[in-house]
Order: sequence, then C-alpha cells, then structure tokens
Amino acid sequence: MSESPEQVTVTLLGKSHQFSCTPGQQQALIDAVDLLNGRVDEMRQRDTVRSDHSALLLAALHLCHELLALQSDTQHAQHTLQQLTQRISTQIESK
Repeated sequence: MSESPEQVTVTLLGKSHQFSCTPGQQQALIDAVDLLNGRVDEMRQRDTVRSDHSALLLAALHLCHELLALQSDTQHAQHTLQQLTQRISTQIESK
C-alpha cells in the first residue's frame, strides 16, 4: 500500500508555494528550495540581472550546468573503474 503525497509549503522568490511530495522527501524538497533561493540571490547581485524571473532562470541554468558536469564526471569515473577492474581481473587470471 503506497502512502499518499504530503503537502509542503516553501518560500521561493519571497512567495509561498505548496508542493506535493512523497513521504520522507520533505527535507530534500526544502533543501532544494534553499539551494535554489541561494543561487537566485547570487544572480540578483549581478548588475546584469534586472528581474526575479531572470535571476531564477540563470540560477536554474547554472544548477543544470553543474548537474551535467557531475554526470559527465561520474560517467568518466565509472569507465575508469571498469578499465581498472578489467586489468585487475586479467592480472589475477594470468597467475
């Protein structure tokens, strides 16, 4: 039996928003909102950002860029690990 979603109220861009999330994920949602709010504040401090909408878009783009970079790093690390595992297996089998 699955648990029903829970409502979480958060503040983003100074306004309250209510979201549904699965039980046990409330803190993750709150942490994500805190991260996004921090990034929006960083973008607002730039002279070129003139609106909340622009700050939000830039913050989201920066976070997506960081996510893609981390995914690429993870793929590279997994590939390297596979190569090392193969080399170790080959060395063990040859003895």
